Amino acid sequence: MSDLLKKGFHFGIGAAISGKEMFEKMVNEMVKRGEISPTQAKSMVNNWIAKGETKDKEWNDQAKARMQDQFKELGFVSREEYEKLEARIQRLENLHLDNK
Repeated sequence: MSDLLKKGFHFGIGAAISGKEMFEKMVNEMVKRGEISPTQAKSMVNNWIAKGETKDKEWNDQAKARMQDQFKELGFVSREEYEKLEARIQRLENLHLDNK
């Protein structure tokens, strides 16, 4: 992995961790000041985590779709296409054996 790519990756991880820590600190301060209850704080944190998980899945799905498009462009077939072709070959071979 190139040095620049590593640095970018580590920067992203650091930013995410810092953001999480700042958010938790802000929520804890709101609880201390009585602006929200501990239950509301927990709900806020869980909601934030759920949004992060949803965004992560979205990004993974998009990356997977891009990879599949690139593989298709290079002439690769999907597992589904491969399995259909394999089943078709098997049917043809069985037909050939039955006609002997």
